[in-house]
Formats: sequence, structure tokens, C-alpha cells
Amino acid sequence: MVTSIIKITYKKRFWAGVLLAQFLLFYGFSKSGTAIRFFELFFESQKKIHQLLFSWIPFSFGDLIYILLGIFLLYQIILCFKKKSRNKALLKLLAAINIFYFIYQVFWGMLYFQTPVIKKLSSQKEPEISKAKTLALRYLEKCKITRQNVREDRNGVFIITDLTSIQTEIVRQQARLPEYISNKNTPQINSFKPSLFKNVMNFTGILGYYNPFTAEAQYNAELPHTFIPFTSAHESSHQLGFAREQEANFVGYLIGVNSANPDLRYSTEYFTLKSLLRFIIEEDPEFVKTVLNQYSPAMKRDRMYERSFIFRHQGWLDDFFGFTNNLFLKSNQQEGSVTYSYFIDLLLNYEK
Repeated sequence: MVTSIIKITYKKRFWAGVLLAQFLLFYGFSKSGTAIRFFELFFESQKKIHQLLFSWIPFSFGDLIYILLGIFLLYQIILCFKKKSRNKALLKLLAAINIFYFIYQVFWGMLYFQTPVIKKLSSQKEPEISKAKTLALRYLEKCKITRQNVREDRNGVFIITDLTSIQTEIVRQQARLPEYISNKNTPQINSFKPSLFKNVMNFTGILGYYNPFTAEAQYNAELPHTFIPFTSAHESSHQLGFAREQEANFVGYLIGVNSANPDLRYSTEYFTLKSLLRFIIEEDPEFVKTVLNQYSPAMKRDRMYERSFIFRHQGWLDDFFGFTNNLFLKSNQQEGSVTYSYFIDLLLNYEK
């Protein structure tokens, strides 16, 4: 009995030591350009394999993995409160955390330390409010025009009638990204999946997410349809290997803004306009009010539906996930979740 306890103690110390060693190892890798390049090349290989393995499955296999992992972790945590099973359960938890952390970092985590996209643009000046205003007015007019070419439901709100064609267009546009911004491989595989957690996502503020273990792009199918095309383009940018959130927004913008698909283009233009207005509002709220008043009647209906959806699903989960997402972004070389200035930096520099 005593010998068994000693062995378990040593094993717990071993796994705790391995976890600490991993933290130090991957921290060292994050400071090495050669190491980051290796992880970029590895990602190019594994993403295609993962998409071939999982894209044909009609539901999100990655979500199923998360559910099974969650059940396992919850069960082990419960066992930790029982004296007889505490040591073995804690040992299993430490082992699982080590394995999960290692796979996550190898498959995805190191990509947060790639060369920032802003360094690939010719000009890297700070965003100016005056230029953001000019661009906002331009995208207001773009939105008005494109909005006339999309479908509506019985309440006059924008609705998607062919999501598959949007997904196909996103995959096609991946291959048309400017080479000086993206030289990443584009497997041309449709691996978009509606999330199994859509009912929970409604209350979290999460629109979609990328699963690095299966290379699937998940989206919340219950969102207002104005969100879904651009959210899909954003998540497809993660599939390409752009880890930073605002860089994925920018690449999603490049995918959607020149698309021939009016649904994708409208969702992208509308997201761009909203992002510009969020950036401007602290400096000039009156300008933002003026632009909102200039929305077309159809755009105003879309905006009201978005606002009503958000209002119906506000709550503590939204606050909690916003807080945790903010911490996650800042721990991975990114600005907080409510900050749009990096996307605006990229947008204004590109638009020059």
C-alpha cells in the first residue's frame, strides 16, 4: 500500500515536471524563427490530412471529441473528491492535460508567433480616424448596393438560401489571396460544419471557432444570417493557418470583399462597415450616428434583427466567455477581444 502511494506520488511529480518542461520548451520555440517556420510547414501537411479525414463526416467530429474529453475530465474531477480514487484521478488529469497541451501547441499554438501580416504590407502607419471615416462612407455605399441583390425573409431581413454555394466560394477565393499576404496551401476542401453547441453559443457571443485537432471550421447555424458568411470566411482563414483573430478577420475580408457571391460580399462589407464604426465611435460618436441614419431601410431591418438577437441572448455566459476569450487572446500575442484597431490597421494599410 505504501509502495503504491509512493509510486503514484512520483508519477504525479513526473507529469507535473513534464508540463513545466513543456511550458519552457514551447516558450523557447516561440522565440525561434526557425522553430516557428518548422511548425508552419508541419501545419500545412497536417491540415490537409485532417480535412481529408474529417471533412466528409456530416457533423462536427471535433465537437464530439470535445464532448468526450469534457465527460472524461468531469468524471476525473468528481473522483478527485473521493478519498480512495483521488490520487489515480489526479494522475490521469495531469497526464491528459500534458497530452492535450502538447498536441494543441504542435498543431496550432505555435502559429500565433508567425510573422504578423502587418509587416507584409508596404505601409505600416497608425490608423487615422479621418481615413477610417472615408472608408466607412465608402462601405456604407457598397452595402447599400449589394443589399439590393440578396434575398429577404417575410420580415424583410437578409436570409441565405444557398449556404453550400457560399462555402464553395470561400474555398475558391482562398486560392486567390494576394501572394504577398498569403503563400499558404489551399487544399480546396469544404470542411465547414454547424456547431453541436449552437444553443450554448447563442448566449456566449461566440460566432464560430476553428478546431485544430480536426481542421473543421464550426459556425453557429442559429445566428442572424448577416453573420454567417463572414464568420465562415473568418474560420476558413484559421484553416489556412492564420491564428491571430484580427488577422483572420482581415484574410476573411480579402476572401469576401471581391467575391461574386452577393451573400458573402454583403456579409463581408457589412462586417467591415461595423468594424470601422466601432473604431470611430470613441472619437466621433456623432459621425457614427449620422452613418447609422444613412443605412438603407433594408440595412436598418438587418441591424434591428441583429440587435434583437443579441438582446435576447445576453447574460452571464456572455460576460464569462468574453472575459476568458479576452485572457486567451492576450496570452497569445493578440489584442483583447473587444479591440478592432489591428484589423483597422490592416484594412487601412491595404486599402492604400
